[in-house]
Amino acid sequence: MQSFDIVVVGAGPAGGHCARTLAKNGYRVLLAEQHSSFEINNFSSAATPLKTLELFNLPEQTIGNVWDKLTIVSSNARKTWTSPEPLGVVFDFAKLRQFLADEVTEAGSEVWMGYRYFKHYRENGETIAEFKRKGTTEPTRVKTKVLVDATGSARAVMYPQKRNRPSFSKATGIEYLIEVEPYCYRKLEQELVFFLGSKWMPQGYSWVFPMEGNRLKIGVARYYGKHAIAPVEDRFKNRINLITKNYLNLEDNYQLIDVHGSTLCYSMGLKDVYYRDNTIAIGDSVSTFNFLGGEGIRYAMLAGEVAARYIGQYVKGEIGEFDPYRKELRNYFLRRWQISERIAKKVYFEYDDRAIDRGVSYIGSMNLKDAFDILFEYKFEKATQGILPLLKRQWIAFLQSIRERFDLNQSKI
Repeated sequence: MQSFDIVVVGAGPAGGHCARTLAKNGYRVLLAEQHSSFEINNFSSAATPLKTLELFNLPEQTIGNVWDKLTIVSSNARKTWTSPEPLGVVFDFAKLRQFLADEVTEAGSEVWMGYRYFKHYRENGETIAEFKRKGTTEPTRVKTKVLVDATGSARAVMYPQKRNRPSFSKATGIEYLIEVEPYCYRKLEQELVFFLGSKWMPQGYSWVFPMEGNRLKIGVARYYGKHAIAPVEDRFKNRINLITKNYLNLEDNYQLIDVHGSTLCYSMGLKDVYYRDNTIAIGDSVSTFNFLGGEGIRYAMLAGEVAARYIGQYVKGEIGEFDPYRKELRNYFLRRWQISERIAKKVYFEYDDRAIDRGVSYIGSMNLKDAFDILFEYKFEKATQGILPLLKRQWIAFLQSIRERFDLNQSKI
């Protein structure tokens, strides 16, 4: 039976980056992934600010495309911001995870592909984790000092029995990867497009992200629950077709490359279990993705990096529990994520199209930096700071309409 300092279950962005960090710091790490290839579950559309690359030292090979244009479309409103410089990237999810896994092996640790986590237990004072390899019946056992749950919304390590899992708020998404003609691709090759409102996706949102090689990712996501006003269309395919035909003006002149989807489970108020004894949870296993915007990869990696610091201290005997890790993560996320929760409940379960249109128009009145800070950094204070300038512009427009109506010049008003 092999022994490791740390066993990380799940080779997503959180698990891969946590294992990578620990391996580079000299620990003996096992990164175990249930799929035999990262191409099998290449499901995530990861649009992220440009600084994410520098923050986590990620190379160009992990990028699916660069974007410098951002558009928000609602049922009756639209706003586009354009930057002379790149604003962010769309990750190639498979290439990102492959890079992180390669970094683990290059640092002298191990990556096991096709190994599904089965269970763990204590034996003679040691933690034993069991995995089942695809195509075999006998489990593979390993010893570890720390076990990391990086299984995302499955939370397979923390909650091995689904019946013991608490209630979570859920959202399901589906995404099409299509290849289009070059003339169509050129229109969107560096643009992110988000859709809101009942026309596009009641009780959720939709998107179009550019990838490389004339390919686009078209996705829709719907939140579980009952909308106060709008009926919910359960067939995601209809909403995908709406975007391809009504927005992209595509009929059958594209090639469908892949269809994939997943369900996210989020703990309102961040009430997840962060650790039990020498087992610690990271990434979506502790609700690091944002419930309003769905963004998760950079925050999952952040949680993995923070966890790696405390795991190292635990292995060296400098700390005896992971409560400082829990406190640090909650201190970082809680306030902004709770505000995001409240806004999400309004937008996805209460607002009608008129309210969403007004919201898009309001954000559309802001400059690129302020809009970017709200949409990608969740700096919601920027929204209130923009009210007075907006009211001023509306007042000036009102006075101008009075002048034009009564044929008055400015000196008479």
